[in-house]
Amino acid sequence: MSGEADPVVDAVYAQPGAGVRFDWGLAGASELGRVCAALVVVDVLSFTTAVDVLVARGTRVHPFPWSAQADAYAARVGAVAAVGRADVSAERPWTLSPAALHRAPATPDLVLPSPNGSAISAAASATGLPVVAACLRNARSVAHWLLSQGYGTVQAPIGVIAAGEQWPDQALRPGVEDLLGAASVLDGLAGAPGGLSVEAAVALAALNSVPDVPAAVRGCVSGRELIARGYAEDVETAVQRNISTVVPLLRGGIFTRA
Repeated sequence: MSGEADPVVDAVYAQPGAGVRFDWGLAGASELGRVCAALVVVDVLSFTTAVDVLVARGTRVHPFPWSAQADAYAARVGAVAAVGRADVSAERPWTLSPAALHRAPATPDLVLPSPNGSAISAAASATGLPVVAACLRNARSVAHWLLSQGYGTVQAPIGVIAAGEQWPDQALRPGVEDLLGAASVLDGLAGAPGGLSVEAAVALAALNSVPDVPAAVRGCVSGRELIARGYAEDVETAVQRNISTVVPLLRGGIFTRA
């Protein structure tokens, strides 16, 4: 092996020939962002669930990587920045917690950092493609909107990205919650004219093998982690299926209702 790139082999990573494609994490989003006409980011616990809640309330959501620069960025764009769950106060009630966001006062513009879904969304915004935030709450509405816009053909494929979590060394940890969230979108896209890639079809098969999706999310590692930390209400907010008609669309670096 020479270590040199092989364009013929490299092309297969884009899952060519399918109208709907599926991959994981920032690298997967980067790969599909080169070839797809629209991207869907899924981070059920909790970024895209929080985006659904916020956009439904009329908030413009600015995705931003998880870093100490969020406050400075918020000041530049005329927004306020969300804080960590443990840092919520009367002055800063906005956080990545979907349950807390239901109770917090509405704010016009919010910078919402997270290390996974938000970071992927921010990076995907640079492609200029339509980027949609999906979760269990709005999966059906997202799929319907994408098909109504003409996406899902071989000429205008959709890339569905499960954000996943991170191990302490920042390596990708695939998460059951994001697999099921992404597959819920794929379920609504199963009739797309261009068909599903093998990767997308296998993800959908995983969903179809789970008899109780909310129970699976509660019982998976990410769900159990949040519950153990005292955020069971966030998990309960996230496991509500297809109750939202909101389609958060990222335009000019801001999520608003499509």
